Amino acid sequence: MSSLEKPDLKNDRFLRALLRQPVDRTPVWMMRQAGRYLPEYRATRAQAGDFMKLMMNPQLACEVTLQPLERYPLDAAILFSDILTIPDAMGLGLYFETGEGPRFRRTVTSQADVDALPLPDPEADLGYVMDAVRTIRRELNGRVPLIGFAGSPWTLATYMVEGGSSRDFRAAKTLMVTQPAVLHALLDKLAQSVTSYLNAQIRAGAQAVQIFDSWGGALSHAAYREFSLAYMRQIVDGLIRDHDGRRVPVILFTKGGGQWLEAMADTGADALGLDWTTDLGQARQRVGARVALQGNMDPAMLYAPPARIRDEVARILASHAGVWTPDLGATAGSGHVFNLGHGIEQHVDPAHAGAFIEAVVELSARYH
Repeated sequence: MSSLEKPDLKNDRFLRALLRQPVDRTPVWMMRQAGRYLPEYRATRAQAGDFMKLMMNPQLACEVTLQPLERYPLDAAILFSDILTIPDAMGLGLYFETGEGPRFRRTVTSQADVDALPLPDPEADLGYVMDAVRTIRRELNGRVPLIGFAGSPWTLATYMVEGGSSRDFRAAKTLMVTQPAVLHALLDKLAQSVTSYLNAQIRAGAQAVQIFDSWGGALSHAAYREFSLAYMRQIVDGLIRDHDGRRVPVILFTKGGGQWLEAMADTGADALGLDWTTDLGQARQRVGARVALQGNMDPAMLYAPPARIRDEVARILASHAGVWTPDLGATAGSGHVFNLGHGIEQHVDPAHAGAFIEAVVELSARYH
């Protein structure tokens, strides 16, 4: 057993729920929980100088990862990093423009560009991420599990082809319909890179991993299966699933992907993340007991008064519980991790985030 791994976590509620095992209440964490809505995060980022310097400093990345755990009774920590670390390690030159989000100095537009991309070595080329994982695990000391993550190949490809964020994905979709072989070559190289990257995070101490398919929902039904889901399945097939005596759960999250839940469940992932456009109870009816479900309150609900937030938490818990039958699980809350349907927004009052988490803690026990 690794010296990083204690015989038991002090709180393994999150991991147990992902594996559809009994828990005393529904676990909760928030996507982007270490972020700009917290004044302490903003202070640490200012200390670092900018986002890239913060992300690439393992000690400061650990500090901001742990900040929300000091405020709220969360059931998991998530590595503070960015989905675009892999393209950056491939030499595309990641930088951030104020108010414009991530940009790359070089783009990928041809087979020659794809052929020139190296497969990053996670420890040599992304060692700052692995050092952050190891540092966070040490500082957590078994308090809660640590989630590692990566972007999906399709999502990473959109940034690499477009050169940054896009509203319509014109360049990426043009490549898809005019030179599909080039896009497939890029996606395959990214799938290999994401697999090795996530496995390195697991070896360094991540106890669950999530694949963020932020832009899969922009694809047509057929294109999603061909250009996004197929490569996420490839990654799931290649991941370390047991480490240091524990199962390492895998979560797939496609924003806007509610119509593909059954196909996503077929990948072998342990859990599916849902955005707020899919009813949680209906999602449970569709996938049965095959996977855990994570989500899925609209992040905009956190602008509401705390009483309204509490009512929405109660509604979502009841929606999930209302479809359970004895053949699906022992308790109505089984296999659910409460989360937002996407990342918490930067202008949210931290007290409202606290009201959300407290509501889950207080209201969910009745379903277990």
